[in-house]
Amino acid sequence: MLHVAVATRAFRRYSTYRAATLAGIFTNSVFGVIYSFAYLALWRANPTAGGYDAQDAVTYVWLGQALLMTIALWGGGATDDLAERIRTGDIAIDLYRPVGILGWYLAADLGRAAYQLLTRGVGPVLVGVLAFDIALPGSATDAAAFAVSLVLAVVVSFGIRFLVASTAFWLLDQSGVKVMTGAFAIFFSGLLLPLVLFPGWLGTLARALPWASYVQVPADIWLGKHAGTDLALALGFQVLWAVVLLAACQGVLRLATRKVVVQGG
Repeated sequence: MLHVAVATRAFRRYSTYRAATLAGIFTNSVFGVIYSFAYLALWRANPTAGGYDAQDAVTYVWLGQALLMTIALWGGGATDDLAERIRTGDIAIDLYRPVGILGWYLAADLGRAAYQLLTRGVGPVLVGVLAFDIALPGSATDAAAFAVSLVLAVVVSFGIRFLVASTAFWLLDQSGVKVMTGAFAIFFSGLLLPLVLFPGWLGTLARALPWASYVQVPADIWLGKHAGTDLALALGFQVLWAVVLLAACQGVLRLATRKVVVQGG
């Protein structure tokens, strides 16, 4: 199947950067240790903050480090390739291919995410297991739901990054929009601080935005904070944003490709 082949090639492409992967695992692990001690200090002052205990908080830290590159929180991956092809005009070649652009780049991004999960995802978690008392999924249901949530998190992230890359059709360079959305992603995903600690209306808003699908929702599922109907609603939240964003991506593509301006003639 074509999309499986695209994903496989993307996986192999990223597997060639072994030194960068090892450096990334080390960096994520160092930040995991730093954040863990900071969170432990915070939870010693307030042992039930956000409905978490100290073990939940430390586990959340390491899940965040594991998901950081898997979901490409700061951008990157196949969508950066798309933005560059729009800038250079090579996107015109893609438009002639007998395969949808959206499906092609989504498959490539899923291949990238699979590699990052198995390396920069698993690596830091193993360090966390050895260095700290982190929690594991309490049941097979939680583990399976986390796996589904993780895939949905990547798709939601891809949808946002694809829209950002598509701004190059009009701006010719995605850089400014990418930096801005990256800042939103850091704050509203829960990477910087769990969204359960956000007060009042800010917490309600943060948990309703698509970035909550990146870290907060998968982490809460891993920690067993969602069960039964609540678990279905959490996954439904991610499904909803995935559908909305992919539909928006398709709509933007239709608008953009009505008139394609090729750089350099």
